[in-house]
Amino acid sequence: MKCPFCNNENTRVIDSRPAEDNSSIRRRRACDVCNKRFTTYEKVEAIPLIIVKKDDNREAYDRAKIETGVLRACHKRPVSTDRIDELVDEVEADILNRGEKEISSRIVGELVMNKLKNLDAVAYVRFASVYREFKDINTFMDELKKVLDKEQQ
Repeated sequence: MKCPFCNNENTRVIDSRPAEDNSSIRRRRACDVCNKRFTTYEKVEAIPLIIVKKDDNREAYDRAKIETGVLRACHKRPVSTDRIDELVDEVEADILNRGEKEISSRIVGELVMNKLKNLDAVAYVRFASVYREFKDINTFMDELKKVLDKEQQ
């Protein structure tokens, strides 16, 4: 690691510990020439994930899109923002744990719906109505019946 002060390549690690978020390692280093200290962070390089849309277009994965959809579905529902963040974290972990470079938007949508189903029935139906593009009231009612049947069991 080059010293940012004198560009010398001889530096040594004098302290190493996990960063605050536990997603990286914080290292304190000292330059052997100028004796100045500096901090570096070591982090796992993430493989870019591509989402394959319904029309076969491809775009980079964007966590904010999942958050926006879940926030809209949970609007005016008794669901805390912490719980929404947890749900999005769970979906993101499920996606990344697949270890694939590309994933269908259909799979992402199904993951979100399965998590919402356990969180809030109204939010689930709201999300499903947009995601599954309900064409008429009968399709909407069929989905509502499924939710009601599961709640009565």
